[in-house]
Amino acid sequence: MTKCSTFPTAAATVFVGLDYSKVFVQVCVLDATGRMLGNQRCADDWRAIAAYVRARGGTAHVRAAIEACNGAADLADELLRHAGWSLDLAHPGYVRRMKQNPDKTDFTDAHLLADLVRVGYLPRVWLAPQPIRELRRVVRRRQDLANRRRAVKLRIGALLREHRLVKRDARPWTKRWLAWVAALELPAESRWVMNDMFAELAGLHTRLRVIEPRLAQLAEHDGMIARLLALPGIGLITACVLRAEIGDARRFRTGKQLSRYCGLTPCNASSGARQADAGLIQAGNRTLRAALMEAAHRLKRLTPRWRAFAAALAARGKPKSVVTAAVANRWLRGLFHELRTLAA
Repeated sequence: MTKCSTFPTAAATVFVGLDYSKVFVQVCVLDATGRMLGNQRCADDWRAIAAYVRARGGTAHVRAAIEACNGAADLADELLRHAGWSLDLAHPGYVRRMKQNPDKTDFTDAHLLADLVRVGYLPRVWLAPQPIRELRRVVRRRQDLANRRRAVKLRIGALLREHRLVKRDARPWTKRWLAWVAALELPAESRWVMNDMFAELAGLHTRLRVIEPRLAQLAEHDGMIARLLALPGIGLITACVLRAEIGDARRFRTGKQLSRYCGLTPCNASSGARQADAGLIQAGNRTLRAALMEAAHRLKRLTPRWRAFAAALAARGKPKSVVTAAVANRWLRGLFHELRTLAA
């Protein structure tokens, strides 16, 4: 460890990097010149961390960064509210690429975060307030259950294909189709597996029904969700997903930036004289993009404006997926300024 010669004065600012783990937090403290004042492990408790930094810096002016990971947001929130620090979440992917060193240690990671804060080059991630984080947990839990329900349905379809069984005169998962599956004569073990998967599916349906009233309760006093619910084609689940994953729209400068965050803008694949797109960008929030694409399908059916817009794109030979993404992109960018106003 680098030895520290002198501490900064009481009026100086110290820069702190926090490398978070499940059992401890590596805390690195630098002064304005980059001299290391301390770098050691502390307990995962805001009081212990604040006391260590106070002892090393002797100042109330603290600018800190912690890498965004599971548990880091709650610790950051505590340091902001109780210790009065200026603290940012750091984007872990960008920080990792900026570190030109194949060796990874908690000591060097905390030092890098502190140094990035000091020189003003920290790749920041928005720290959502606690109510938004709680809403996110419920929304993502529902999404996890919905994903599991879809996986069970796919396994049921796969089992039917293994036995080369197809019901051509009924759509899958209608009452008629379900009655046909229940009446099928299958080998004993296949029937047992089929019944077990249907029991699992029924349990997932029940748990999903429990979550929706809870989302309604969380959304009851949220002005942004209320405004979204007043829009054509937007239901409770879509409104809650938008609120939870976007949060405060004021953190985006333009509607295009918000749309890019949602993964609705095309990826540029230009080179030299060749100008082309390569589909939607893959770095967006996939849950958010899926909710917006589903909303776009409803908008095309329910609203004359978007129905006409989609028809114009289809007449130019655009594929249906491109048309749907374009509707979602335009709709969200048009909603951007209203979302900013509601967040104020």
